[in-house]
Amino acid sequence: MNIPEHEHRHHPTVQTHLQQVQDLLQKQALVESMTQRHEAGHDERHELLGKMLHKRHLAELRELLDELHSADIAYILESLPIEQRLMLWEMVKADRDGDILIEVSDSVRESLIASMNREELRAATEQLDTDEIADLAPDLPQNVMRDVFKSLSIEEREQLREAMSYSEDSVGALMDFNMVHVREDVTLEVVSRYLRRFDELPDHTDQVFVVDREDCFKGVLPINMIVVNEPEIEVGKLMLTDTIQLHPDDKAEQAAHSFERYDLVSAPVVAEDGKLVGRVTVNVVLDFIRAESETDLLKLAGLREEEDIFASVWKSAQNRWTWLALNLATAFFASRVIGSFEDTIAKFVALATLMPIVAGIAGNSANQTTTIIIRSLALGQITHDNARRLMMKELTISGLNGLVWGGIAGLFAYFLYHNVALGLVMTSAMLLNLIVGALVGLFIPLAMHKLGRDPAIGASVMITAITDSGGFFIFLGLAAIFLIH
Repeated sequence: MNIPEHEHRHHPTVQTHLQQVQDLLQKQALVESMTQRHEAGHDERHELLGKMLHKRHLAELRELLDELHSADIAYILESLPIEQRLMLWEMVKADRDGDILIEVSDSVRESLIASMNREELRAATEQLDTDEIADLAPDLPQNVMRDVFKSLSIEEREQLREAMSYSEDSVGALMDFNMVHVREDVTLEVVSRYLRRFDELPDHTDQVFVVDREDCFKGVLPINMIVVNEPEIEVGKLMLTDTIQLHPDDKAEQAAHSFERYDLVSAPVVAEDGKLVGRVTVNVVLDFIRAESETDLLKLAGLREEEDIFASVWKSAQNRWTWLALNLATAFFASRVIGSFEDTIAKFVALATLMPIVAGIAGNSANQTTTIIIRSLALGQITHDNARRLMMKELTISGLNGLVWGGIAGLFAYFLYHNVALGLVMTSAMLLNLIVGALVGLFIPLAMHKLGRDPAIGASVMITAITDSGGFFIFLGLAAIFLIH
C-alpha cells in the first residue's frame, strides 16, 4: 500500500482539492437543474448548451481525480454526502478502486461496496496484495471472496489464509508478504544483481532480510551497506544479527511502540519455528496508530463504531443508543438522589445553584485521571509493582486539588450567601467528590484492562454518571447534617 509520508487528512492541498471537487459538483448540479427546466420548456438551444457544460464539468472532475493520490480521493469521498460520493465513485478509474477501498474508513467503505456489483468488486480486489485483500475481506460478500480466492496462485492463497487467521490487533494482521530476502552465503555482487532484477523494490525497503536454506531468519542487511562495501564480501560477514524481530501473534500495539522507540522503517516477522514469514512497515504502523486513536476517541464518548458523518439519521442514531440509554438510566438515578433531599433543598434553596459545581469539577478531574491511566496502560507502564504507588499518587493529587479548589469554591459560596457553614460544606463536598472521582477514574480502566476489554470503552459516560450521583449525594448529605436543623 503506497501511502504518502505526510498525513493526508491534515494536508492543506487536500482541502484545496476537496473544495475544487465540491465547486465542480455544485456547478454540475446547477447545470442539470437548468437543463431539466429547458427540456420541460422545449428550449433546444439552452438544452444543448447545458449538455456541453455537463460534459465539460465531468471532464474537469475526471482530470482532477486522475492527478490525485488514492489516499486523497479517499479523504474527498469521506467528506461528501452519499449522493455526491457515489457519483464521484463512478468516475474513478476502475484500476484504482481497490487502492481507494483500502484507504477509506470502514463506514464509508460499506456505502461504496454496496454500490458495486460482483464483477466490479472482484476486479477491484484482484488489484491488491494478499495482505490488503485480508484487510478488505470482512467487508466483501462471500461470493466475491470465493471468486478472488480462485483467481490467486497457490502461494497467494496460502498467504491469504495466513493473513486472515490473525486477529485484527495482532502483528500478523499488519504483516506484508512483499519483501526482499537473500541467503547469508552469497556476495554483495550477487545481491546487487538480484535487486536490479526488480522493476521497483517493495515500498519502505530500507534493509534486505537474510535467511538460510530453510528460510530461517538470520539477520538484516541495510541497503546502504550494499552500496558502500566491496562487492566480493559475503552477506554473512556484514549482516546485523542484533535486530528487532516481531512475531505474528504479538500485539500490534507492542509493534507500534517498537517502531516509535527504535525509529524503525521495517521489521521482520518471524514464526515460532524461526522462519521468516513477512515484514511490517512504518506506513502500516502509522495507519494502525491513527485508527486506534480514532477508535479510542469514539469509545470514550460511548459510540459503538466509527460513524459515516453522512450516513442516514436512523443509522447514526442507532450507533449512539447504547450509551445514551445507560446515561439516561444513570440520570434517573441521579434525579432520585436529588429527590430524596427535596426537603433539604426546599429549606436551603442555595444548594440547588451550587450542586452542579461539585459534580462538574469532580467529573473533569476523574476524566483527567482516566486519560493518564489509559495512556499508561497503552504504553505498558503500569505493572503489579507500581500500581499501588500510582493509585496513591492520583488520590493525593485529587486530595490536594480538592483542598485548593474546594477552598476557592467554599469562599465563593460564602461571599454569595454569607454563610460560613455553607462554605465549609462546599469545601468538604468538593474534597470528597474529587477523591471519589479519582477512585472511579482509576478503577474503570484498570478493571476493563483486567477483564481483557478496551479500557477506553464508555469511560467518560460512566465517570459522569458516578461523579454526578456521588457529588449530589455527598453535597446534599453534608448539607442535611450541618445546615438544616
